[in-house]
Amino acid sequence: MLSIFLGAAASAQDAPKLTGVVELFTSQGCSSCPPADAALEEFIKRDDVLALAFHVDYWDYIGWKDTLASPENTARQYEYRKTFNTRSVYTPQAVINGRAHEVGSRGSTIREKLAEDIAQGHGLTIPVSISENGTRISVKVDDGPMPDAAGVKLMIVYFNTETPVQIERGENAGKKIYYRNSVIDTEVLGMWDGMSMSVDIPATEIEAHKADGFAVLLQSITQNKSPGAILGAAKLIKKKS
Repeated sequence: MLSIFLGAAASAQDAPKLTGVVELFTSQGCSSCPPADAALEEFIKRDDVLALAFHVDYWDYIGWKDTLASPENTARQYEYRKTFNTRSVYTPQAVINGRAHEVGSRGSTIREKLAEDIAQGHGLTIPVSISENGTRISVKVDDGPMPDAAGVKLMIVYFNTETPVQIERGENAGKKIYYRNSVIDTEVLGMWDGMSMSVDIPATEIEAHKADGFAVLLQSITQNKSPGAILGAAKLIKKKS
């Protein structure tokens, strides 16, 4: 039911303004990832940050198939490789506001980069909000200056707030890890042209993903068609029974 989502109209009006987005690319089969998964917790607890875990599948061959990974998550990280002009992808990798990347376990450095973006006026500068209207979820984007980019897309990200996984094989064999804010699907809602826009989403579509919550990202597209700077974001979490 639609009422399972927190706050309804209050979510748009009373929720703290998001100032940053952290995307962690991680894998259950990577021995370097548990410290990064733990570091992400700091940013999940912050009301002003959207923290998401994108599980990738390219380490599945070394003994354990990541139960939360998807080819789409892996593809997003490979797209970021083009953005940052890096020679390869790696885990754990944290992407900060679509503008910079860092080793995912370096929480203090990620924190500093978030603060630097805000200080330099490069944080989330376009207001984005989510509200509930009857049987629909409404996403609203305010007007604002267009960046020097190939375009700007509005996308929705579905995620589960906590998923316990007992890892039986591979580099992390024997560990039980509680994964937080694991992404299960993403979809493009439309393109933004600098003018205010609203997108209505049927509540049934939200519920069909069986997600604990979802977020929306307003993200620029670089000239080589890869994901660029994130201009705005909002999140809504399922109400716990």
